[in-house]
Amino acid sequence: MLSTMQDVPLTVTRILTHGMTIHGKSQVTTWTGEPEPQRRSFAEVGRRATQLAHALRDELGVVGDQRVATLMWNNAEHIEAYLAIPSMGAVLHTLNLRLPAEQLIWIVEHADDKVVLVNGSLLPLLAPLLPHLTSIEHLVVVGPGDRSVLDGAVPQVHDYEELIAGRPTSYDWPELDERQAAAMCYTSGTTGDPKGVVYSHRSIYLHSMQVNMTESMGLSDKDTTLVVVPQFHVNAWGLPHATFMTGVNMLMPDRFLQPAPLADMIEREKPTHAAAVPTIWQGLLAEVTANPRDLTSMARVTIGGAACPPALMEAYDKLGVRLCHAWGMTETSPLGTMANPPAGLTEEQEWPYRITQGRFPAGVEARLVGPGGDHLPWDGESAGELEVRGPWIAGAYYGGAHGEALRPEDKFSDDGWLKTGDVGVISEDGFLTLTDRAKDVIKSGGEWISSVELENALMAHPDVAEAAVVAVPDEKWGERPLATVVLKDGATADYVTLKGFLAEAGIAKWQLPERWTLIPSVPKTSVGKFDKKVIRKQYADGELEITQV
Repeated sequence: MLSTMQDVPLTVTRILTHGMTIHGKSQVTTWTGEPEPQRRSFAEVGRRATQLAHALRDELGVVGDQRVATLMWNNAEHIEAYLAIPSMGAVLHTLNLRLPAEQLIWIVEHADDKVVLVNGSLLPLLAPLLPHLTSIEHLVVVGPGDRSVLDGAVPQVHDYEELIAGRPTSYDWPELDERQAAAMCYTSGTTGDPKGVVYSHRSIYLHSMQVNMTESMGLSDKDTTLVVVPQFHVNAWGLPHATFMTGVNMLMPDRFLQPAPLADMIEREKPTHAAAVPTIWQGLLAEVTANPRDLTSMARVTIGGAACPPALMEAYDKLGVRLCHAWGMTETSPLGTMANPPAGLTEEQEWPYRITQGRFPAGVEARLVGPGGDHLPWDGESAGELEVRGPWIAGAYYGGAHGEALRPEDKFSDDGWLKTGDVGVISEDGFLTLTDRAKDVIKSGGEWISSVELENALMAHPDVAEAAVVAVPDEKWGERPLATVVLKDGATADYVTLKGFLAEAGIAKWQLPERWTLIPSVPKTSVGKFDKKVIRKQYADGELEITQV
């Protein structure tokens, strides 16, 4: 027996038309570094997105599901691309501007991008790559920039504002299959070539609904969200589409991602919510400690991309800002969990829940798999690799313009679940606590040591700005932890003191690192995560000065 419900496709087009009409007065504010930021209503953003769709089709000849890439900061024009490109049936491809040149070239060629929208300030980054980007036919420059660096490297260069000017503000949007590709992102390629994840209209729509639910970010048209997480990082964690769906005002930092301008824009524009990786909030904390600003409007912050040190949560609690852990990855769109504690608890009772990665929503099924392939119980103690599935979770990787979908055995189970590569435990009520990445867990004498636990404990010391712990070879135990530490300016703590601090924090004696080194900063990936493979290579190459304690 079938239902009697209408079968209406869930598409980005519906998000666009709903946002620009029902929530037409909501705003996208882009920080410019000038006394007054750029402000556009959702209605205006929607009209300009419609004009962009006309320009891409009528002027640049984008047809079908051709890929249109963006190499842009977080700004209103990027939001317009987010809405226009999928709605016309093409595929939005956000390019990570922090990737090495060879990876960017590989990704553009693999995706077969036809058009690139690029902020003028990023032309010096893009120009040297253009001779190697054989699929690109058109370059659309957004905002001011030195176009002389292009030197005829692309057949056709267009100015964004000139391209959309005077075009119709209505569009006969095509009827799309909700399973059709809408957007794509590539993983950072830390092992092997980057892998393409292709999101459907349906997955984006359902993910957007989940982002706005109370058990997730709980956003409404009464909120303003500061979208610090880059739009090339898993579609800015789904915020551009989710906010347009519910009329949440957006504050976009453009290229002003340094602690001082972020503090200024929070104090002046008073966002109620924000989203970014821990390194952003560590830098902001140092800034407002040295130069106090009022952050109290920003009552809630979604923090993900890497484990948040509990000490950082505590520091922001004192500023009246609540950090909320989230977990996800490119393959999960990315929302996988959020650490909103159950109702009815005191602050003290909430704390054990807040420092987990969070609870799974209804759209994400999870299981833990042991080393032998057995499924482990949710008892808060049995640790295994996390596998997930759901309507906004990848079931394969993009195989290229003419290739089949890729399902590597190390990434997908025989029955289609995504192998996350994360190791952790799950409580009876569905709260996930990650103990490590499978590739980062330290296997010492047949036992596992969590590098994340050691890092969090070290970063709770008042003299420590950052700390990363990696496994290094050991003749007796197979592997042992190496602690790399970044001290704050003027700090005096030595290795003996730090090791004693770990012991006082409850770290078992056999887990305490014997090898220590000071470094100027922890290496970061293109999206701000600790890049431990760089540290392991530095150790192997003898580049680190190691002290035995």
